[in-house]
Amino acid sequence: MMHESNRRQFLGRSAQAAALGAATAALGGVHAYGKESDETVRLAIIGCGGIMGMHVKGLVDRQENVSFAWLCDVDPRQLDKMARNVSGFGSAPPKQTSRYEDVIADDGVDACIIATPHHWHAPIAIAAMQHGKDVYIEKPISHVYAEGPLVIEAAKKYGRVVQQGSQMRSSPVTKKAEKLLADGIIGEVKVARAWTAELRSQAKALPDGQPPEGVDYDRWLGPAPKHPFNPHRFHSTWRMFRDYGNGEIGDDGIHDLDMATWGLGIDTLPTQITARGGRMMLHDHASEYPDNVNVAYEYPDGRLLIYENYPFTEYGMHGYDNGNVFYGTEGYMVFSRRGAFNVYLGRKAKPGPTEGKEIRTRRGYEEHMAEFLDAVRKRTPTSARPEVAHRSCALVHLGEIAQLTRGRLEFDAAKEQFVGCPEADALLNKTYRSPYVMPELG
Repeated sequence: MMHESNRRQFLGRSAQAAALGAATAALGGVHAYGKESDETVRLAIIGCGGIMGMHVKGLVDRQENVSFAWLCDVDPRQLDKMARNVSGFGSAPPKQTSRYEDVIADDGVDACIIATPHHWHAPIAIAAMQHGKDVYIEKPISHVYAEGPLVIEAAKKYGRVVQQGSQMRSSPVTKKAEKLLADGIIGEVKVARAWTAELRSQAKALPDGQPPEGVDYDRWLGPAPKHPFNPHRFHSTWRMFRDYGNGEIGDDGIHDLDMATWGLGIDTLPTQITARGGRMMLHDHASEYPDNVNVAYEYPDGRLLIYENYPFTEYGMHGYDNGNVFYGTEGYMVFSRRGAFNVYLGRKAKPGPTEGKEIRTRRGYEEHMAEFLDAVRKRTPTSARPEVAHRSCALVHLGEIAQLTRGRLEFDAAKEQFVGCPEADALLNKTYRSPYVMPELG
């Protein structure tokens, strides 16, 4: 039987989703009257490395009803590789450019998939929305806290569909677990725990040098401070630097933080953040980030979310390298974005339902992209729309700021500032290097 507090949370979220659906369907723009469900979506691919390879391979392998209008990347090698991946798919090869401005100015583009380093996510996404494009933004949608509300505002102002790449939101494993939680199987969920527990290797510092031939490195840096080319400040390892990434908590951790907010059923930001981080084993690591972080977030109603990051384990926690535990008044659920969950009930932790072998390991990539494409056609909301995404991304930023400053901070969500800590407030935003500034919403 569903507990009353869980019922209120579930019904509240359902009503909110319905209201968002009605509002989104009424919005205008390039897709003023929506698209038929069988109409081809014309895509632009912005950032052709990393996770984008998986996205494009999935679209091609599934023969999705899309066309690739543009490929955009500052590295011609990545453009060439992506061009080979889509060769023969569609009636014409995609155009290529190193300038996202070329892409968003094309009226022949319906939507952009953005998988650049984090520091480019929000500026490109907002500019694309201003030009009438819907956007699928890889996580996190924001590099600093202040970018989240701007993405939300842009989506509303320009009537755009936005999906953050929090793929587990759309997994059938998540859908099954959500029904169990809504039915109150573990009672009222009071605490959520999220973790990243994976063995990490040490990266030694490398000397500066010259960018690979043909790479527009100034554009790669974009809004980030000017810095000489360094192999670590480029493909993949850019994550080690605050100029471009958000550390472990904002790379892998954001997935598990997102599912923690989902499991708690929260629709607010925390009011108190306690964080610590340091060097546990990677003492000469070239990264600007600590190799381990622990953050606790307390919400206005007293519920607690805890994030833990450990670089020393191959065994993970509860059998998972990335996961969550939702602690309820009548039991707990171990949940992993690897596509599994287990329920334990009562004083003796009696085993309860699991995901079932028929959907085990389903991580939501196919379903999440399909939801986005369907939303582009029908003008419906997405499960990782910007309001939802910001509540998770904010945890990344607030946790890092607490760790960098006083260790324990109070946050006023209404004012979007910390209580009595100006040095923390200064880290909620950043300076953008000209001419790669944040677009003005006006």
